[in-house]
Amino acid sequence: MRIPTRSVAILTAISALLLGLIAPTSAEALVQVRPATQWGNVYAGPATNIRQASQPKVAKLEKKSKFIVKYNNFPEWTKAQVQASIDVWAANFESKVPIYIEATWGRSSSFSILGSARPGSYFSNFNGAPDASLWYPSALANALAGKDLDGDNPEMIITVNSLASWYRGTGSGPSKSEYDLQSVILHEMAHGLGFLSTDSYDDFFGYGSIDQPTAYDAYVQTGDGRRLSDLPSPSLELGEALTSKLVWSGALGIAANGGVKPLLYTPKNYEDGSSVSHLDEATFSSAGPDAVMSPNLDAGEIFHEPGPLLLAMMQDLRNKPPVGIAVGIPQQVRNAQALISDSAAIIRFDPPANARAAQITSYTVRNVKTGAEKSYTNSPVVLTGLKNGTSYTFSITASNSLGTSDPITTNAVIPQAGWKKTVIDPAAQAHNLTSVTFNTNPAVIYQDAINGALKLALWNGKVWSKLTVDGRGGTSGRTRNAISGEVSACVSGYGKTQNLHIFYADSIDKDLRYAIYDGKTFKYEVVDGNGGAVNNYEDPIRVRTASDVSVSNACSVSSAGVQVFYRDESQGILLGAVKAKGSTDWKYELVDGDRKTDDRTTGDVGFHLDALFDGKETILLYDSILTINQRKEATSGAIRVAKRSGLSSASWKYQTLDSSGGPIAVVGYDVNLQKGARGILATWLTSSTLTLPRAEQLRWAYLDAPTVFTTVPTTGFGTPSKFLSSDGSTSIFNCQERLCAVDISKSAITLVSKEQSSDGIDSTWIVINKVRYLIAGIGNQLISMRPL
Repeated sequence: MRIPTRSVAILTAISALLLGLIAPTSAEALVQVRPATQWGNVYAGPATNIRQASQPKVAKLEKKSKFIVKYNNFPEWTKAQVQASIDVWAANFESKVPIYIEATWGRSSSFSILGSARPGSYFSNFNGAPDASLWYPSALANALAGKDLDGDNPEMIITVNSLASWYRGTGSGPSKSEYDLQSVILHEMAHGLGFLSTDSYDDFFGYGSIDQPTAYDAYVQTGDGRRLSDLPSPSLELGEALTSKLVWSGALGIAANGGVKPLLYTPKNYEDGSSVSHLDEATFSSAGPDAVMSPNLDAGEIFHEPGPLLLAMMQDLRNKPPVGIAVGIPQQVRNAQALISDSAAIIRFDPPANARAAQITSYTVRNVKTGAEKSYTNSPVVLTGLKNGTSYTFSITASNSLGTSDPITTNAVIPQAGWKKTVIDPAAQAHNLTSVTFNTNPAVIYQDAINGALKLALWNGKVWSKLTVDGRGGTSGRTRNAISGEVSACVSGYGKTQNLHIFYADSIDKDLRYAIYDGKTFKYEVVDGNGGAVNNYEDPIRVRTASDVSVSNACSVSSAGVQVFYRDESQGILLGAVKAKGSTDWKYELVDGDRKTDDRTTGDVGFHLDALFDGKETILLYDSILTINQRKEATSGAIRVAKRSGLSSASWKYQTLDSSGGPIAVVGYDVNLQKGARGILATWLTSSTLTLPRAEQLRWAYLDAPTVFTTVPTTGFGTPSKFLSSDGSTSIFNCQERLCAVDISKSAITLVSKEQSSDGIDSTWIVINKVRYLIAGIGNQLISMRPL
């Protein structure tokens, strides 16, 4: 049986590079992700007369955040109590990103466990992380990053023991033999939001382990002032610490506890799910609202507010933890490299091998030519004020409280000027761009991330006019939701009586939408995604599906009709929809990803795709993931081509253009198809086993010579990534979160723009008066660029 692959994503800017268990974060690494395996529990205690007194409202971290719960087997009577706890955290946990919770009602592994929770995953090295070397739970990481780092998985997992003696909310409160569900959910949500250590303990040998130190672990301090996150792992030393006195070192938590470091729960006999991840039972069990994070909830005990101490400790997690006690002088930084920029250089490096023990306080970068120095706390750094055309090298040292490392010198770089820029739309955060020639003039279609709208910029020969196509409209066939995902556009007709066909996705419904524009009015419809059920890949009868079809799409137009191709994210297959000329209905097909016969594949296909009609055939270029590792990182894949004449689903012919093998580990990351001077040009990215999961090279081939590859490493310009665009002679790609260009005829790379974006910068080409221009979304503007 084919397993749905919604959670298997091609390696993009949020893919994970997982290093050794205790290795410092790599400066070249993309956002790293690891699964959460440790749970935080709350145990059933004896009967009590304690009630949480009515408390004045505590200081809120923000006015509102949004939690969305998927209930598994929860009785109806429980949901009001769960929602009450969610409402409390929604008023006290700051995040612009919705927080998805998967909650299950069922038997616990132990009768004494009332509830358990863990984050969905842990993330490190993301923009916004207070300490890039530490791991942050999903909900907190998203809040700090300001975006969803993993849209495929929930941010929190909660399980509740269905066999416990629960208060059902029918009286004035739980009796001395009943447990308050609202209090348990409030407690467990704190674990899911980050009040949780990732430590583990070997009861037989006494070893302690922390494979992925979290921000919480970095705030936990031993009696002699060392951070729990810095102790050797695995080790007897760490095991002893886990069963000895530990305190919280966060300034806000200390202040909320009357100036005393809060004592954590560390019994001599280690308790999985309780030790370290709770406040001390003996100290805080009678501390009113601050007892909410003690490990046990007694029968009749109620906590309906998080309490000032818990909120203060949660706020500490948003700040960089204080450095620990240094052990030894830092060794040299590793993999130091200087990258070309405009009147600047980007310096990136990996921390020293002993970074965890050395507790580095700063890195100093020295311009060898000028002698100027500046200190930083992490990598990469941007050094400005340089002269274009002049060669520079830089030395780097690492310092801590005990001293400074030996310097290491980078390669030489020569800064170069970027391309000249002109603003088209001064107030648009333009993403997912595409362009066509419509009624003899350029047309640019793009998403405005500021307001969630899909926009159309039309050149009339003198100025750009801008129209809103769809998004948050809700009338005349438009969606009320924001637009997201890839955008593709095609043109039918001739001269100045053409129709513009635009395909795009709805961010909420995950449908593939379609707008047709005749130069005067738009008409709208949903192509797919709004079916009654998922159209199983094994079903030969193809109809509308209920799958998520919002990930990617590419269109093609010929005299026979309009075609659009798109990924079924729910099943990992490539679908197509065809509207023949004169027809009003879409005809659906399964293009690839369903079988190994007929030159097809069972790979996970279509994360990225492009299409065009060359006058004879429809050509489709797409990626395919063949294997993944336990961290859901692609380890092998292929670039595939499908061609057909006409519109028949039986006429497809398939070819694997490139695949993993030899020095190539993974191919894909993005694809581009374009008519060039020598024919149809296909472009993609590749990685090696040494650089997984990030790409390191550009690769292209002409489809009339599909075995002749040109491969160009991006040395000196940084890690290549999507988005790709090409005019057939120059291809554009992202280089260290900027834009770079490669001359196809010379394989020479140049800098296009020095501005950086962690989300990637999309671009597209247009021609005005026979002059080529690159259109890109940079900052909060839609920009036109050309070489100086």
